[in-house]
Parts: sequence; structure tokens; C-alpha cells
Amino acid sequence: MGVTKTSDFTEAQNQTTALLKALAHPARVAILEHLLREQRCICGDIVSELPLAQATVSQHLKEMKQAGMILGTVEGTSVCYCLNTSALEFLHGYFGRALDTLKAQGANCCH
Repeated sequence: MGVTKTSDFTEAQNQTTALLKALAHPARVAILEHLLREQRCICGDIVSELPLAQATVSQHLKEMKQAGMILGTVEGTSVCYCLNTSALEFLHGYFGRALDTLKAQGANCCH
């Protein structure tokens, strides 16, 4: 597999890719949905919501945090996670602009 040349793309394109990659697994979508419902929770709470081992959930949380999709704070011996509003606003803006462009163009290809 070839080396990706992320430096050849804009910062916004790289940020979009990182955030989308952070959601590119059903377990991560389930984590996002759980955090939406709960607003904030401890890792153990997330583990009990998913049919995955604690180590696997931790890996998914790590990927989401590294991409900036979630934030985590240490509280005693636990880590509490919440959604990063800025990341969701970024994706909302990205897809909102894409949809607006398609609507403005009257795009109806492949139909």
C-alpha cells in the first residue's frame, strides 16, 4: 500500500478525514450515540453498553480522542468522556455546505 501524502491536502481536508475515520466503525458510532444520550460517562459505563471487551472499547475511545471527536478527563481512577462539540460543529458545517451546494446546483445525477 502506498504512502498517503496528507501534506498535499488542506488542513480542513485532513481534519475532516480524521473525524470521519474516528466514526468509521459501528462501535464508535455506538459510543457517539451513548455519549449523546448520557452527555458524559465513565469508560466502564460505555463498556457495559457494548458487546465488546474493555480493552477493545478503550482502543476505540483512544482513536476517537486522538481524532478530537471526544474529550476525556481523569477523575480519580476513572476517565470521563464527552463529545467534543467543536468536532461535531465542524462536521455539521462540512456536510451542511456540501448539501447546500448540491441543492443550489439542482444536483440530481444518477436518477
